[in-house]
Formats: sequence, structure tokens, C-alpha cells
Amino acid sequence: MTDPLPGLVAVATPGVLAGSRTAREVLDAALRARGLRGSLVLTADDAEFRAALATAARTGEFLLVTGDDTPADELLGDLDTTVVRVDLDARDVDPSRRVRRHVRWRGTGGLRFAVDDWFFERTSPAVRVPYGDDPDQYAHLRLPDPAVHGPGPHPVAVLVHGGYWRSRWENDTLHAAATDLTARGFATWNLEYRRPDRHGWDATTADVAAGYAALAQVEGPLDLSRVVTLGHSAGGQLVGRLTADLPAGGKPALTVSLAGCLDLHSIHARALSEHAVAGALGGTPEELPDVYAASSPLARLPLGAPVAVVCCRGDDPDLLDASRRFADAARAAGDEVHVVEEDGDHFSVVDPGSAVWAGLVRVLVDEVRG
Repeated sequence: MTDPLPGLVAVATPGVLAGSRTAREVLDAALRARGLRGSLVLTADDAEFRAALATAARTGEFLLVTGDDTPADELLGDLDTTVVRVDLDARDVDPSRRVRRHVRWRGTGGLRFAVDDWFFERTSPAVRVPYGDDPDQYAHLRLPDPAVHGPGPHPVAVLVHGGYWRSRWENDTLHAAATDLTARGFATWNLEYRRPDRHGWDATTADVAAGYAALAQVEGPLDLSRVVTLGHSAGGQLVGRLTADLPAGGKPALTVSLAGCLDLHSIHARALSEHAVAGALGGTPEELPDVYAASSPLARLPLGAPVAVVCCRGDDPDLLDASRRFADAARAAGDEVHVVEEDGDHFSVVDPGSAVWAGLVRVLVDEVRG
């Protein structure tokens, strides 16, 4: 029997979360969802803050909830600990050496993502494998337990996160999905990549291709003849384009769109997420027709490989519409298409406890794992 996890402490800098009711509700719900206990510590002045930090540090890594740009290394002083930093508002990434993860610009809901990151780091730690020199060029590798699934080689699930191609969204959003697939016998490769808001569209597409190709250099029991790519939201667009770009002999065994952005022209025309597509690609379809034609999965059909389209009826109606139209068009173009559609919302498709996830797993077992 494993030892229980220590309680998770969240310490807020003075004056942050002064109206704490909603933050406490979000934090408590996130803790309950993972079977954790924990506390939110609000501080009124620097003395209270320093005392709270010292107490929290004795529990190991904790959440540091801040409200300005002060680096965490300065806030932590000489404490020997790491933190998951949480900023509800817009902030640049904190490069402090003791910040293991910076959850930023996700509003009060960022507390939920911070709890999950802390939880999965302890219960299903991954190996960080760089594929380039930039801090965002890496993947988290998890391997199945050989005592349960044997020595391998194991099928591989490549996960590509979304977030409308914006840097505040990272691969932590797919921790739960990666952990669940690893427990089911897949080696998982949870990819991070440079986002276009900081590096440009060409860097993003190049990183997804390079991160996928880097699998061939990974030492471990990986069966590269059984690779499935799964992209959530904007990641659905990225894996769709990747499959279209790959040569016939190098395509994945299955490409999975999880509430994917599959028709960039309609998503732009309907101005989803404040014109996120034009912001990512660098212009409109009229200004960049070739870029849109190369990037939109709907425009790249047939992909020449099996596809699974996973969506929920409670998602944004325009994303749901794009998924349905893409599935119909892919089938008409000659691709093998699996559709998994259930009740749920945009994040149900990456929630291992959801009905739509159970449907996806059945497809993965039939088509990839065997």
C-alpha cells in the first residue's frame, strides 16, 4: 500500500484573492476530484506571508498564488522547495528555477489545473525529453508498468494540447488523458511546442513535426508501427495537418481529433475566440490563402489514414459543426472515419471519467492497441 499524499497547501501573496469564496470553491472541488486534502492560506502582510511560506515548504512542493510580476525566487527567499505558480491574470512566464510549472492567465479555473499538475507529478511522473533547444520544445514520456503490461514494445499515443494556439495553455491540460492511456498500455508522448503568439506559425508547425519525428530517437519499448496521434481543440488541427503532411508510409495508425479546430476557414469567419485563427496564422484567409489551405484539416482531405472524430453535443456549436462536417467530408473523400459523439462539453473529450472518453478508448483498443 502506498503512502498517502501530503496535503496540498496554496499560499497567496498579501492582498491576492481578497474575495476568496469562489477561489476556495474551485480549489476545494479540484482537491476532492483527486481525493486530496489541502488548504488555501490568505495573507495580510509580508510577515504573515513569510510565515505561511515557511510552513508550506515543510510539506514539499506547494501552490504559490501571486498577483504581480515579482519572480518566485525572490518571493521564496532561501527556502529549498519548488512551487506551482498560479496567476489568474495575464503574466509572462516566470523563469525562476524553483517554479516547476507556471499556470497563468486562466482565471480562477487555473487553480484546478494547478492542483492537477501537482497531483499527476506525484502519482504518474513523466520523463521530460527535449527535442530542441527552446524551453517549449519537449515532450513528457510515460511508459506502461511492465508488471501489468509486459516488457513491450508498447503502442504509442502522441498527445497535442490546444488552447487556441496561445502560450498560456500548455501540455498540463492533457496530464489526465496521458496518465489514463499509459495505465491502459500505451506509451504516451505529451508534446509541448512553441506557440505562434510568441514564435510565429511556422515554428509551431515545425515543432509538431519535429516532436513527432523525435519518437524515432527515444530509447524505450515503443512500437512505432502502432502510433496514434490525439489532438485536443487547436491540437486537433495540428495533428490533422501533421497526418496530411506525412508521407504514405509514415502516417499514424490513427489520427484522433478531440473537439478539434478542423475547419479554419469557418472558425475564422465566425470569429471564434476573438479571431484566434488569424492571430495564430498571421492573417486572414484572403491575405494568406496558401497558409490556410495547408493548415486546415478540412482542406487537406483525404488525409490518407484512419481518423477518429471525437466531439460533444455541449461544446461550442461551431466546433461541433466543424467536427461533424469534417467527418462527413473525410468519409466522402475515402478516409476510414470513426465518430464518437456524446453529451458533454469541450473538456469532456480529455476527461477519463466521461462517457465520450470511454467511447474513444473502445476505438483505440480496436484500431491500435489490439
